Amino acid sequence: MSPAGSPVAGIHSVRTALGHGGAVSEVWLERRRHDRRLAEIAGLAREHGVPIRQVDRSELDRAAQGANHQGVLAWVQVPAARGEADLDALLDGLAEPPFLLLLDEVQDPHNLGACLRTADAAGVHAVIAPRDQAVGLTPTVCKVASGAAETVPFVQVTNLARVMDRLKERGIWLIGTAGEASGEVFQADLRGRIGLVMGSEGKGMRRLTRERCDLLVRLPMLGKVESLNVSVATGICLYEALRQRLRNGAG
Repeated sequence: MSPAGSPVAGIHSVRTALGHGGAVSEVWLERRRHDRRLAEIAGLAREHGVPIRQVDRSELDRAAQGANHQGVLAWVQVPAARGEADLDALLDGLAEPPFLLLLDEVQDPHNLGACLRTADAAGVHAVIAPRDQAVGLTPTVCKVASGAAETVPFVQVTNLARVMDRLKERGIWLIGTAGEASGEVFQADLRGRIGLVMGSEGKGMRRLTRERCDLLVRLPMLGKVESLNVSVATGICLYEALRQRLRNGAG
């Protein structure tokens, strides 16, 4: 019987999962392999109190489902997303101006993971995303996030437009990114109670999402490409906000 969680395969991926502790329920090692890299994984698992099971390569092959497991696999329990009630409690408990990131139908787990990782680094209080037509917390997201999926509250909501209305009622200024916006993000005031709104890969923000933004901004594009990857654009915007907030004493 497989342990609780989803399989994460490969030496680097398992090392990363173990390095953030608490999410790995069990580590499987190939029974016939005895090399330094697997010994390091075993030692790291013991440090974190994670059970180790020696298994045949055929069992690893089945669990990894085609992934290159390199003789090691970890069973990772994905953290649960939070709901709208959790968001309200979080906002009520903040002692500083809210700094939120809203992702409108981001579907690539690598993009979500990268956004979570940058959100953690920039001090974002919560990342908000719709439940439908968007990726949630998956093993791949958690791997790319490198621990940020456990540290940054990830809130999934049924109706993003309705939640945006509620955020506006709380006095939170919603700033969306759009290529056709007249002003640049570097010209916007990002120091106070804000929520940065990023659109999906390819399509950008949906109409209802765009209409609820208090301000639209763009990133200057001086080369031949028309747009940036959503996780790259998110990183630029979050760090511009952080720069302003640190100078203002709000970060």
